[in-house]
Amino acid sequence: MATVTATAATTAARPSAGGRMVADTWTSMLRVLLNYRHSPGLLAASLAVPVVMVVVFGYVFGSAMQVPGGGDYREFLMPGLFAMVATNGVMPTMVGAARDVGRGVTDRLRSMPVSRTGLLLGQTLADLLVSVLVLALLALVGLAAGWRARNGTAEALEAFGLLLLFRFVMTWVGTLLGLAVGKEESAGQLAVMVFPLAMITNAYVPTGGMPGWLRTIADWNPISAVVHACRELFGNPSAAGDAWPMRHALLAALLWSAALLLICGPLAVRKFATHGR
Repeated sequence: MATVTATAATTAARPSAGGRMVADTWTSMLRVLLNYRHSPGLLAASLAVPVVMVVVFGYVFGSAMQVPGGGDYREFLMPGLFAMVATNGVMPTMVGAARDVGRGVTDRLRSMPVSRTGLLLGQTLADLLVSVLVLALLALVGLAAGWRARNGTAEALEAFGLLLLFRFVMTWVGTLLGLAVGKEESAGQLAVMVFPLAMITNAYVPTGGMPGWLRTIADWNPISAVVHACRELFGNPSAAGDAWPMRHALLAALLWSAALLLICGPLAVRKFATHGR
């Protein structure tokens, strides 16, 4: 009888799988946020980048840019810069995941009775919180530069929701790549490849002036769909193409996000659980 009672008490004290995942998600998120707290330069750099981007692209390059159909170039540019902030979620998560693998942190975590999904989810949610601050600062800088969300508050919130969704997806892509690479130096070099991927889009210039083959790549780039959808939601100048993602930008952006998340999320969790085996 005593044995049965002790077993029941142990079972009752043991958290459920769902409860453990929530607890591990919270702990993992705090771990990443504390890293920002103890590395204020990292957070300062993240917040400074939007200001630099608006000055360089909006004022230096923008003086020579023309928007098809007229309109202010900085209003055309801002949704592209917002999308770049979302896309750049790949880089810190990729480098961070590779660093954890290289330093043995991943192996130590895997040896513990923790939720694999919860650990990775906590890291992506922490990045999402930081990206909220970055997007908010970029929006304030954009407002100072003359950008406006002209379709009202509701559609502006939809646009920012889409941007945060895409940032969340990009962190899972970065996590998978970082776990696959496994070396911080290699991940840092691979992160440079994000730059050309981001440039072959409609974020900075209309795709109409590109060669046909390059325009096709740019129009079907998931980033282009996010950018064009945000321009439509914000009511900013845009240059729509004939490709399906440009004619149905919001739907295309959601479909791209869902596909990437469904592919990269489970693969990242599996790679984390089986690393080194």
